[in-house]
Amino acid sequence: MTRTSEQPGNAAPPEISAASTTPATPATPGRAAERGAADPARDEVLRRLFTAGRENSSVTVMFHSAVAARQGLNATESKTLDLLERDGPLTAKDLARRTGLAPASVTGLVDRLEAKGFVRRIKHPSDKRRVLVELRREAIAGLAEVFEDWGREVAELCEEFTVQELETVIRFLSGATERQRRAAARLAE
Repeated sequence: MTRTSEQPGNAAPPEISAASTTPATPATPGRAAERGAADPARDEVLRRLFTAGRENSSVTVMFHSAVAARQGLNATESKTLDLLERDGPLTAKDLARRTGLAPASVTGLVDRLEAKGFVRRIKHPSDKRRVLVELRREAIAGLAEVFEDWGREVAELCEEFTVQELETVIRFLSGATERQRRAAARLAE
């Protein structure tokens, strides 16, 4: 019988190890002393948090895949455009570092994005030997309405939280992002 992690007390599905879905507790130094040896309430909240996180991750991937498909892109291409939109022109080396892709993969990625009209290669302003990959903003203008619609819904959700609660969410997401970035880098080694 296959058990799912969605049901209380059940193990993770066989394709996902328990280590990947269960946090190492205590989450921060000093927490063990605060809560004692075992805290069933905390364990239940952590289980729900990780279940919600997995669900959010799945929906995020599906949303961005659908957005990418509308533009004839795959998810990696779409997220690379997002990096360029947020950070401005980047070198291929910068893209490799930020995406965790191998340099040869980045070259192919940039070639595809350039062929589709989303980016262009430009000379670095201070080092003519280097090349920057620059986003062609006019090529992504059609995506604005998709993100505006979703952004309105998220803004409505944020109204349910105090500033202090939002700061806690930011701290959690920032910490989780950094840890996932490190995990991705370890996979690329």
